[in-house]
Amino acid sequence: MKKIEDSEVRWGILGVGNVCEVKSAPAMQIVPHSKLVAVMRRSEEKVRDYALRHGVQKWYTDAQALVEDPEVNAIYIATPPHMHLPLTKMVAGAGKPVYVEKPMARNYAECVEMIAACEKAHVPLYVAYYRRALPHFLKIKGLLDRGSIGEVRSVHINLKQVLKPDLIVHLENNWRVDPEIAGGGYFFDLASHQLDLLDFFFGPVISAKGFSANQAKAYAAEDIVTGSFVFQNGVLGTGNWCFTTSRHSEVDEILIYGNKGMIRFETFGKGAFELWDEGDSPTIHELELPKHIQQPLISSIVSDLLGTGNCPSTGHSAARTNLVMDRLVGRD
Repeated sequence: MKKIEDSEVRWGILGVGNVCEVKSAPAMQIVPHSKLVAVMRRSEEKVRDYALRHGVQKWYTDAQALVEDPEVNAIYIATPPHMHLPLTKMVAGAGKPVYVEKPMARNYAECVEMIAACEKAHVPLYVAYYRRALPHFLKIKGLLDRGSIGEVRSVHINLKQVLKPDLIVHLENNWRVDPEIAGGGYFFDLASHQLDLLDFFFGPVISAKGFSANQAKAYAAEDIVTGSFVFQNGVLGTGNWCFTTSRHSEVDEILIYGNKGMIRFETFGKGAFELWDEGDSPTIHELELPKHIQQPLISSIVSDLLGTGNCPSTGHSAARTNLVMDRLVGRD
């Protein structure tokens, strides 16, 4: 069933910041049957500049004005997380489909409100967990589904980063470590991608428990999280995230262990992974990533809205990730 009555998705964007320069918005001009027609940002100077540089005809400094633009029939919310709930309610109230940045919200309770608002208005809700549509992760999912490493036993996330020196100097400009805006720190920003991807591979997590702390006290949010979780299919998982480690221990790695092999990959690196099966050395798979990293997911959203396909990242799947994060930091 078509989610919009038109033959083209005409996008409006609320909050054209850095994520809209290369990652997302330009893809809206490339995907067939898709067009970016209006953008919004509170700064008139910045939104006008964006519109001119990206060839967008309309720009606004007021969110409601863009939402009410009759030419716009779908809206992408690209603001920090604290605005996702109120803006989703605004867009749903106007009867228009919602595409919102990740993490979906600051906490699971806000996600539930967003889902309810969209269901009441009978509009779809999508979330920008674009790794679900990237070629190398689709390849990994295919290998797992075909049993290439046998029965999956466990999965382990290990993400360590150094404390960036300029973070302290420009802390007031970094909303990602302000819990009032982001819901938490870099764990919410980065681990959300990892946990959502594992939800894509294995299905929902049915139990999660973790611990978090602010060890370096460089900012208000947690800077270290550890935890364990269980997927509905019986796979067990652990995670260890630290954002104030030494440069010698920086790592971005997810390991999936089966009874016949193993898969190792980076979440935030190039489109490559290692497959260890019956041989003594791994097979390296490397696939090219799109220039506009959200393009495959945006393409799936356009197809879903026009009734010709399906999008793998919805409000329901994304809310599950927020619930797991809440539990891992000890909120639930």
